[in-house]
Amino acid sequence: MTTPQEVRENVRQRYAETALRVMQGGGGCCGPVSQTSKDPITSSLYGEDQTSVLPADAVTASLGCGNPTALAELHPGETVLDLGSGGGIDVLLSAQRVGPTGKAYGLDMTDEMLVLARENQRQAGATNVEFLKGEIESVPLPDNHVDVIISNCVINLAADKSVVLREAFRVLKPGGRLAISDIVVRGEVPTEIRRSIELWAGCIAGALEEGEYVRQLEAAGFEEVSIEPTRVFKAADACGFLSAEGIDVNATAAQIDGKFMSGFVRARKPRLA
Repeated sequence: MTTPQEVRENVRQRYAETALRVMQGGGGCCGPVSQTSKDPITSSLYGEDQTSVLPADAVTASLGCGNPTALAELHPGETVLDLGSGGGIDVLLSAQRVGPTGKAYGLDMTDEMLVLARENQRQAGATNVEFLKGEIESVPLPDNHVDVIISNCVINLAADKSVVLREAFRVLKPGGRLAISDIVVRGEVPTEIRRSIELWAGCIAGALEEGEYVRQLEAAGFEEVSIEPTRVFKAADACGFLSAEGIDVNATAAQIDGKFMSGFVRARKPRLA
């Protein structure tokens, strides 16, 4: 059985390789990443009005499955934390939304990604941004410190999601909001099929089933929990990958269609917490 440390090191290695490829002019973790690609997960997540004002490498390094900054309803003066901030695209977009009186933190455990993100910050001229080194299971910020936590297709990579969600709850201010994009599973999926789809969808993924996601958020102390589908994936989306894995797509389509999705996960820390 894979240990949490092995999962973490696997993720760290893949994202380090991604950062180095981007800095050398290459693409992302699961192949070239661009806003014009046909990838059903990563393509067309950000509008031209957003990407045109960012450094090119911040866009290229984006490995997300959603656009949490477009859905998080950020306000001027708020403090935002991005868990697993990668090349910094969502941190830089958040910094624009919260303005000079606000603050946007990015947290990442990968040195190479932090180098890339800080260079993107320099190029963007963002002065209300700070990138921190650390793990999402142990956030290097004090209790009750941030107004909003965002994340983009990162929680599914954590070996112990319950620890991550408890940490998110801890650092949020009372009344603070969780607004993350993530890969979510709907219903039961055979183990072999699930493993293959997760590899296709997220390089290394351990997506939670929708109901379990809600239960873990509530167990961490969150209220007003909801999961809104943003993209639902079909068997045809992963046809080439699954065929290469030796899986008969036609025979398994009913077990795949509509079972995996990108979802926008919302929750709130109680005001009296």
